[in-house]
Amino acid sequence: MAEITPTGASGLAADAAADLSRELARHQGRRWLRRVVWLGLLVGVVAALWFWRRSAAPPPEPRFSVEKTERRDVLEQVQSTGTVKPLTEVQVGAQVSGRVVKVGVDFNSVVKKGDLLAEIDPSLFGAQVSQTSAQLKAARASEQRARARLATSKTALDRLERLAKEGIASPADVDQARGERDVAEADLLSAQAQIGQFNAQLSSARTTLAYARIYSPIDGVVIDRQIEPGQTVAASFAAPVMFVIAKDLSEMQVMAEIDEADVGKLAEAMKAEVVVDAFPGESFGGKVTQIRYAPNNVQGVVTYSAVIEVKNPELKLRPGMTATVTVTTREARGVLAVRNAALRFRPLPERDDQGKPKPSPPPPPVKHGQGRLYVVTGGERGQETAEPRVVAVGFSDGVWTVLTGSDLSEGAEVVTEQRESKTTKRFGLF
Repeated sequence: MAEITPTGASGLAADAAADLSRELARHQGRRWLRRVVWLGLLVGVVAALWFWRRSAAPPPEPRFSVEKTERRDVLEQVQSTGTVKPLTEVQVGAQVSGRVVKVGVDFNSVVKKGDLLAEIDPSLFGAQVSQTSAQLKAARASEQRARARLATSKTALDRLERLAKEGIASPADVDQARGERDVAEADLLSAQAQIGQFNAQLSSARTTLAYARIYSPIDGVVIDRQIEPGQTVAASFAAPVMFVIAKDLSEMQVMAEIDEADVGKLAEAMKAEVVVDAFPGESFGGKVTQIRYAPNNVQGVVTYSAVIEVKNPELKLRPGMTATVTVTTREARGVLAVRNAALRFRPLPERDDQGKPKPSPPPPPVKHGQGRLYVVTGGERGQETAEPRVVAVGFSDGVWTVLTGSDLSEGAEVVTEQRESKTTKRFGLF
């Protein structure tokens, strides 16, 4: 068996250490290689995902929302509410007080002018007529007596005057006869005055008696009755309303309250449409017949009453119904129009690198009858540009405005809204 010397042992240890170092170095190289490979794979995956997301991402939203100009009908309308009423409505009352003994009509009764509606107990008024007639007869009898006395006194005076001329009668007798004649004349005048007084009283009593019978003043329909037989009416200070008669229900009127901002748009003879809740989907044609000057102020809101006459041949409209009135004040057929949102649009200010808006001068004001539109002129999607156009405008229906003068053609795209590119929030005026 060979003996291992110390020098040989140290050599073996050195060789083993060298082999171990080489083995460790190879193992360390493999670890770094694996790390590089994994890192490369990770970078490749991230790059692939980035390219995939970029290729699959939707295109950017356009910077502006646009609407096209159209040829259409534009109607300017004023809408209001009101109450349906008959054209002629008469409130029939009593001019005398008393107990109602007869009622000749009911609700919805058709009456003619002069028809008896009701009668108040005439007993008291008839007694007054009889009493005044008797007093008138007595006054006429007194007149006859005074007339006879006057004739007698005149005859006596004439005879005494002749006797006085012959010297038979004294002047005192003549004076006394003349005085009796004057008294007789005064009595006659008094009796005639009493006759006139009693004639007036009799006429008043007969009129009062006639008032006990209440007649229809017009041809029409009874739409309200407020008395019953046996009821007592009192006409001390004001005539109580007993009946309400509408002249003709085939023609009605609507009292519409027009806002002060819209009253300048209305004129007489304008067409109107009336809608009531009782007949949904059905409209009744009418026209404006009167716009009253008297203001109605309710809690600071000023309105003016407009009278709209409505045809009602089928008697569908009833007094008191709440109606919605639409009056067409102006209309244009087949004209070029643009949405009001485009006329109200104003572009957002440009922003600097910090996102703050850059100062820019406001656009010059437009004249009356003009408006400003913004037309897209080009640019990449999401970076479009728009330029202003001043156009002549007419009236509006609240959604569309008539273009009366413009170089825009039908179908031209105008801006109605702008999107903020950084925040993707919408801005604009509507």
